[in-house]
Amino acid sequence: MKKYITRFLHPLLKHGVNYLLTGIWNTVFGIGLYTALLIIYGSKHYLLLGIISHTIAVTNAFLCYKYFVFKTSGNFFKEYFKCFIVYSGNMCAGTVEMYICVSLLDFNPVYANLAITAINFFLSYIGHRYFSFSRRSKL
Repeated sequence: MKKYITRFLHPLLKHGVNYLLTGIWNTVFGIGLYTALLIIYGSKHYLLLGIISHTIAVTNAFLCYKYFVFKTSGNFFKEYFKCFIVYSGNMCAGTVEMYICVSLLDFNPVYANLAITAINFFLSYIGHRYFSFSRRSKL
């Protein structure tokens, strides 16, 4: 068990500070963009605005991860596509979570987005480290 924990934690410690800083930037960027779109267009279309802001935020995140965290020299479009797959899974889960939190539980969309983003932040590292920017991935 210790072997598996060490195997998981070593890359996290290696990329830790850069991943954390990039994650903070990506989170602020994504939440800021989503909030700005809510202010401009109103919360009636919160799900559509979430998809639009998510797509823009994924591109920002990909560029940050590629050049600042994982520093890969792999195929740009292949890595972007894989990164988009990881974030698409997060987006689908986040959209369902937003619907439950906002429509069923009557939470404020901004606060719901903050909570969901915090949870998905950690899950995305696993996807990016072992899929999007992995040298071993065979997509």
